[in-house]
Amino acid sequence: MPWRSTDIVKERTKFILEWERRWHACEGRVNLASLCREFGVSRDAGYRWIRRYQAADHDISAVIDRSHRPTTMPMKVDEQVEDLVVAARKAYPRWGPKKIRSLLVERYADVEVPAPSTIGEILKRRGLSQRPARRRRRSTPFSSPFAEVVDPNTTWCADFKGQFRTTDGKWCYPLTIIDAHTRFLIRCEALLEPTGDAVKDVFDSAFQEYGLPSAIRTDNGPPFASVGAASLTPLSVWWLRLGIRPERIAPGKPQQNGRQERFHRTLKSETAVPPKPHLRAQQRAFDLFRREYNFERPHEALGQRPPARFYTRSAKRYPRKLLEAEREPWFQYARANRNGAVVWDGKRIYVSSALAYETIELRGTEEEDTYDLYFHELLLGRLLRGRDGWRVVTPRQRGSHRSQNAKGKISPRSKKRKKMQHTRKV
Repeated sequence: MPWRSTDIVKERTKFILEWERRWHACEGRVNLASLCREFGVSRDAGYRWIRRYQAADHDISAVIDRSHRPTTMPMKVDEQVEDLVVAARKAYPRWGPKKIRSLLVERYADVEVPAPSTIGEILKRRGLSQRPARRRRRSTPFSSPFAEVVDPNTTWCADFKGQFRTTDGKWCYPLTIIDAHTRFLIRCEALLEPTGDAVKDVFDSAFQEYGLPSAIRTDNGPPFASVGAASLTPLSVWWLRLGIRPERIAPGKPQQNGRQERFHRTLKSETAVPPKPHLRAQQRAFDLFRREYNFERPHEALGQRPPARFYTRSAKRYPRKLLEAEREPWFQYARANRNGAVVWDGKRIYVSSALAYETIELRGTEEEDTYDLYFHELLLGRLLRGRDGWRVVTPRQRGSHRSQNAKGKISPRSKKRKKMQHTRKV
């Protein structure tokens, strides 16, 4: 036999009917304390429901819960203000209560705009609130790499948002450029391929419109970095000759560029879910979002004000003549050929293909037959004379020589690794 389901209203009804039965059977003499103990309620509750039942002229519907809504609500938000909140949410469906409040305060100075929490309740009541995001456990954050960025155009951050396919099946590689200080979105371009030439065209357009930054921060992927000397690429060499300092985050540390990583999540939800029919439509969506993000969307890190209020063009104008290294009489110089190799002591020494036709500076050191290689104050590596002639050792390669012991002998572990590599080659 299945269990019988019950609820509070049913129990109250049973209580009232049992009280009424005993009332008639005992001619008004009912032991109410005993009856309340049977139903597991207090005598105050029993008297309250009996009085309500009698006041309703013995109508059993009196046991149903009444509305707890107060009769007067002096702090209630006016319906016109609620309509403004709803209209703002429909115009910007992905904005939260804080951004909506900043927008209403900006547009309607004579209206008393409610708090963000109240706006959230209004949106929930109107069925316009999104499902709350699941709280995720996070590790202790690293120190921000932008702590010293105090002015616009001190540092630009560039990165590719994860590629995706448009509806027609073609790949889209969104390249974004953001000013680190003001969060101003300088470029958001949909590229078919993430090649160096395509990225250079985007930066050329950005430089013409906003001038030159002092530094550009990127990750360690192509076309921003390579595995060659100083991780240079033709793109970063071009930046150096424009007087721009390339900066790269540590490998495997995207949190060092966390502002842009967080921006990519907003970009995806606003423009790429779902993807557009083709690349041109996707670029139109990026352009519309870029205008809204810069001039309308409040940013919490900027005091709920849009980035355009803080960003100004750079004082370094573009185009400008590419910089040449200032030659000092106490240093020596060598020009790389089209393959990125220099001729030194009658020998052709490869440095980096990104430095084709560029001048490399050689600075002598305290060690004999040892030179430090520089390109626009950027250390490329060290030129050493070994048993087999001259060779270039990059800073990363010098770090890998720590397996040698104090006498210069290679440890057994390094010998084993070298033997395994030789076996693979064979």
